[in-house]
Amino acid sequence: MTHLSRRSLLRSVGVGALAAGLAPAMHLAPAPRASAVGSLRARYHLTPPAGWLCDPQRPIDVDGAYRLYYLHSDTNNADGGWDHATTTDCVAFTHHGVAIPLEPDFPVWSGSAVVDAANTAGYGAGAVVALATQPTDGVRRYQEQYLYWSTDGGATFTRLPDPVIVNTDGRTAETPEEIENAEWFRDPKVHWDAVRGEWVCVIGRRRYASFYTSPNLRDWTWTSNFDYIVDAGDPDLGGIECPDLFEITADDGTHHWVFAASMDAWGVGLPMTYAYWTGAWDGTTFVADDLTPQWLDRGWDWYAAVTWPDRTDPDHVRYAVAWMNNWKYAARDVPTDATDGYNGQNSVVREIRLVRQPGGWYSLLSEPVPALRDHVASTTTLPDQVVDGSVVLPWTGRSYELELDMSWESLQNIGVSVGRSADGSRHTNIGVFGDRLYVDRGPSDRPEYSFGEFTQAEAPIDPAARLVHLRVLVDMQSVEVFVDAGHTVLSQQVYFVDGDDGISLYADGGTGTFSGITVREL
Repeated sequence: MTHLSRRSLLRSVGVGALAAGLAPAMHLAPAPRASAVGSLRARYHLTPPAGWLCDPQRPIDVDGAYRLYYLHSDTNNADGGWDHATTTDCVAFTHHGVAIPLEPDFPVWSGSAVVDAANTAGYGAGAVVALATQPTDGVRRYQEQYLYWSTDGGATFTRLPDPVIVNTDGRTAETPEEIENAEWFRDPKVHWDAVRGEWVCVIGRRRYASFYTSPNLRDWTWTSNFDYIVDAGDPDLGGIECPDLFEITADDGTHHWVFAASMDAWGVGLPMTYAYWTGAWDGTTFVADDLTPQWLDRGWDWYAAVTWPDRTDPDHVRYAVAWMNNWKYAARDVPTDATDGYNGQNSVVREIRLVRQPGGWYSLLSEPVPALRDHVASTTTLPDQVVDGSVVLPWTGRSYELELDMSWESLQNIGVSVGRSADGSRHTNIGVFGDRLYVDRGPSDRPEYSFGEFTQAEAPIDPAARLVHLRVLVDMQSVEVFVDAGHTVLSQQVYFVDGDDGISLYADGGTGTFSGITVREL
């Protein structure tokens, strides 16, 4: 379950001043309000047919297709249940409607489903069993974990009346402070431990994660907690939401466990996306290699992420997908509410792999699933460009992948502008400035739909770098940037309007070379 952050929004992140100086030739004041004409619906991202889409739930593999559930309601940021869709290639999805409905005063929040192949829960071999967070108490909203089961492949579910994992802290809390701290008990993620012959569940708490084991998905025993804060000086990265625990084999053949969660670390100057730790799991306890997290995305809009194994290579490759929104501004109308009657989309599905870095540590790399190339309608290759200032490319479109290399010897700022209006007043910049790689959507802001201070996202880059490879995915109202084989990724909503369909290149304070420029319309 995701929810509005409890942290104050008064802190200035200090990116606006930097953004204003990144590309002076391109970064002009936003144009006056423009009316959207026609549909703004994303063309190669999962969106709901109507209403509000929120957290994706980890897909399950049933009858040769991945079944993905997602939180859905008829009203923005309102109570709802689980809808579902299926896909065979992780790009094209077929919607199947409600799987777990909203009950009166009993919304269904995030959790996970599993296929109970061995009939451990007693609902039949191959039954789909889901654990989901729901508020047991309508006043205090104690979050507890309820069990649902399905005997039709996960299309419809029946619920047990009582929670199977009880929030004992919540049930004993009395003071307002105790109640606030105890509330956070959410988003169970379940997997089968084949080595030990039992189920493992991880649940997010305000500052730590709790692990449970079970022989049958009904009876659970707490085993341990993982706390990312050990010393008083350790930074508070926010509460743990949508936790994840999985094993993966790295490119050097070594085996590792990864614990991850979506976290709001904005208050300490870190991302608000998917933090992860590599380490070891012994069946009861997770021990991190290093308590400093890594981040799978450094944009503003990659939250509530889930991962699941690739059926063709489950040891080495996992898929990942996230909700492209942010609780700092999610609970409001967006342009697609007016044009298409929906709010929210998932990111593209990525492949993630674990790679040993030169310094000896391990990190996850992510790139769009290869099947995305199967949905290319046309490919345009453009000549290399040597730029000092700015150049507009002879191509326009709203849903595409732009791939290129940027190289330079000495300059202040280099990048690409997508979603460029005909007069150049609106655009989103993707570039390198000193030791930072950035995606600045500020010049695309609309007065009625502004992101305010959350316009520019940044990621560190080696200041000695003189070559960067970019894959930029643009789809009607979003931009996802994959850098250097997915070592760095930044995902952003962008409020493009009709006519924001151009691409330009820029270099300030020197000359930049743009090569291998390829545009694939999707």
